[in-house]
Amino acid sequence: MPKLLAPIALILPLLLSACGEVKDTRPGQPVAHRQQAFKAILRSFEPMGVQLREKRYDPDKFLQQAQALAGLKDGPWSHFGPDTHYPPTKATARVWEEPERFAQEREQFLQGVDALLAAAATREEARVRPAYEALQQSCRSCHKPFKD
Repeated sequence: MPKLLAPIALILPLLLSACGEVKDTRPGQPVAHRQQAFKAILRSFEPMGVQLREKRYDPDKFLQQAQALAGLKDGPWSHFGPDTHYPPTKATARVWEEPERFAQEREQFLQGVDALLAAAATREEARVRPAYEALQQSCRSCHKPFKD
């Protein structure tokens, strides 16, 4: 029995790695870059939501996070080129089929980030909370048609 387990132990990591996520091997790796940019945006955005949901609003920390988000807001958009709908993308074909609508959603997001930053600068939770929720809704309205 131990002799049988040794080959399985050697093959198992190879099989598991074959099940991993597809890598972006195209020149410039546009899909990988936009996915990284969106993940960075989420890492900035989510801690602000935690503060608001857990009623631990810290105006100075929130402002820093909003400033970081504002610095990241333009990151993914230039990586949606005409030939970038291939695995490992999570974007739907509608991004390229409905470019005007996608551009409107992008603009709503960018304006939402600016509005959140302006609200955070007031340090007033009563102004921050609706701006955060509006930006969160902007993300959802884009994800529904444009993300798998």
